[in-house]
Amino acid sequence: MPLEFETAVQRSAALLRERAGAAALPTTAVVLGSGWGGLATQVQDAVEVPYGDLPAFPPIGVGGHAGRLLIGRIGAAPVMVLCGRKHAYETGDAAAMKGVIRTLAAAGVRTLVQTNAAGSLDPALPPGEVMLIADHLNLVQRSPLVGEVGNERFVDLAEAYSAALRARAQVAAKALGRPLREGVYAWMLGPQFETPAEIRMLQRLGADAVGMSTVPETILARHAGLKVLALSLITNLGCGLADVTLSHHQTLSVAEQAGGQAVTLLCAILDALNNEVAAA
Repeated sequence: MPLEFETAVQRSAALLRERAGAAALPTTAVVLGSGWGGLATQVQDAVEVPYGDLPAFPPIGVGGHAGRLLIGRIGAAPVMVLCGRKHAYETGDAAAMKGVIRTLAAAGVRTLVQTNAAGSLDPALPPGEVMLIADHLNLVQRSPLVGEVGNERFVDLAEAYSAALRARAQVAAKALGRPLREGVYAWMLGPQFETPAEIRMLQRLGADAVGMSTVPETILARHAGLKVLALSLITNLGCGLADVTLSHHQTLSVAEQAGGQAVTLLCAILDALNNEVAAA
């Protein structure tokens, strides 16, 4: 990568260490998508860093994404919480979050927990439910690794979403008495929603939910050596599966209603992941 990019990453990581002070930076980071913003209110002893202060971070231009990073803890779990992401549909750049992910890796993060809002392709997975992502379909067929050099650009995605982390998430969900379905997430570029024909195509390809994010960050994270866990908050049924006019406003409205229970689940999962790290 260009020297100026690497310099921006190192300066961003150094600034995070500086803002954290004497405390060690958390090794787990959470990216909050639409509907998951309530997690930010759960961060204790939070140190807030605006994205604008971090030279490797992009500006955020989507409603529901605040554009700030919090360093603190949720219960006993040390975390960095990223309130918002840059989407590929904003500029067409699949590598929009490259500086963010590289900064996290440079700052010592080893686990990336991603969240998003998604449409369901199965009426048995209705709005308000949470789906644990087990795999993805990169229907856009764009890669954030274009421009990388050397053999390291060829990343094995056999376990894009860590089986060990998913098992811990299932234990946490079971303790809450909440079933947690696993499924395949399909990435579509957007920002338009899918047509009924596209929804039927995705169903035949084996997807369970569809959205406009997450996959590029997962590829970047795996390339950087991070383990990934990802959760989708279901906000609607895909076009043609229900008599609802889809819009970003509708997505945010449903996400706000269902977000509380989703955040409770995520807090429990973060606690479970922290306990595993502590026991290691």
